[in-house]
Amino acid sequence: MIPVTKPFLPSEKEFRAYVKSIWERQWLTNNGPLVNTLELKLKQYLGISHMLFVTNGTIALQLAIKALNISGEIITTPFSFVATTSTIVWQGCEPVFVDIDPGTLNIDPSKIEAAITPRTTAILATHVFGNPCDITAIQAIADKHNLKVIYDAAHCFGTFYKNRSVFEYGDISVTSFHSTKLYHTIEGGAVFTQDPELLRTMALMRNFGYSGVDTFSEEGINAKNSEFHAAMGLCNLRHVDEILKKRKYLYEQYLQRLSNLNVQFQKLENEQDYNYAYFPIIFESEALMHQSKAKLELAQIYCRRYFYPSLSSLPYVKNQPMPVCDSIASRIVCLPLYHTLSLSDLDLICRLLLRAQNFDNNVKPKHFGSLVTDKIESEINVTAVNVNGSV
Repeated sequence: MIPVTKPFLPSEKEFRAYVKSIWERQWLTNNGPLVNTLELKLKQYLGISHMLFVTNGTIALQLAIKALNISGEIITTPFSFVATTSTIVWQGCEPVFVDIDPGTLNIDPSKIEAAITPRTTAILATHVFGNPCDITAIQAIADKHNLKVIYDAAHCFGTFYKNRSVFEYGDISVTSFHSTKLYHTIEGGAVFTQDPELLRTMALMRNFGYSGVDTFSEEGINAKNSEFHAAMGLCNLRHVDEILKKRKYLYEQYLQRLSNLNVQFQKLENEQDYNYAYFPIIFESEALMHQSKAKLELAQIYCRRYFYPSLSSLPYVKNQPMPVCDSIASRIVCLPLYHTLSLSDLDLICRLLLRAQNFDNNVKPKHFGSLVTDKIESEINVTAVNVNGSV
C-alpha cells in the first residue's frame, strides 16, 4: 500500500534523549525550555526575527485575526484547506471569495479590487501547496485600501520569496507543523510578524491573556504547545535540509516521468525558492480524474482530492460561483509524496497513470525512467489480482 503521505520520523534514540530531559525536569508545558529552544532555532534556521510556537495552524489563524482586531469582510481564496474559511467565520467575520489564477492556483490579485467594499478590512491569502502568492501585488492593493494582510502559509516551510522566508510577509503569516507537513512537531503551528508589539499581543493571547501571576491584559485562549511536541520539532529540524532535498528530487522525477501525461502541473513562480511540499496534477476532465484515481486505488495507491470541494460551496458561507476554482477543484489530485517514497514506487504510480490514459504499453513515454522493468510490470499485475481477484 502506498499512502498519499507519511510523516517523517527521526530515530527513536534522538527523540528519547529529549523525552528523558522532560522527565527529569517534569516541566511539560507552559512555555517550557524546549519550546523556547525550538523557537530560537527556528528563527535562526529561517532567518526571521519574531515567531511564536502554538498549538496548531488553525489556532494560529484565529490569533492572527484576533490580534489584528479584524471585523467585517475578509477577502480570501476559495482554494485552500477548510480551516482558512472556517476560521474567518469562527471569528465572526465574513469571507468574500476571489477566484484563483489557473496556473499558480493562488488567489488572483487582478480580481481582488473588484471585491473590496466599505466593509472590507483584510485579505487572507493562501500560498497554495507552498507556492508563494504574488505578494508584491497583494501588498500594493492592501496599502492602497488600508487593509490588513494575513498569509496562510501552512505548506510553506522552506519556501522563500525575493530571498526572504515567505513567513516574513504580510502583517501576520501563519504556518502548520502538523504531522502531514514536510516539517512537523506532530501537532503544532506558528505565527510570524515583523511587528514586535503585535508579537507581544499574540504571546499574551496564547496564554489566556496572562500578563502577570494574577493579571490579564488581553482576551486570551489556550494556544500553548507542549515540551513533547517541541522535542519532535527539535529532532526534525536536524533533518529538514535532507527532507527538502529528497522531496525536490522526487518532484523532479514525477515531472520527468509524467511529461507525456495529459495533465496540467502547478505553475511555480520561482522553482529555486519552492519547497516541493506537494505534487498536484490537474486532469482534463473530472471523469478522467476519477478514472485515473480508480486505477491507482486498484493497486492500493492513494492520492487525495486536495483541495476539494471549493470553499465557496461550504454550507455556512454565501454560495459564490468561482468558475476557475470550481473547475480546478473538481479535476485535481495530489500524488503520493513523502521522504521515504521509493523511486520504484514512484515509477509504479507513473506507469499506472499513463496506462489510465491508454498509452501504448509497449512504448515507454518520454523521460520514463529505466526502473520501469518487468519486475514493476509484474508487481502491477500481482497487486491487481490481490485487490480485485482478477487483472
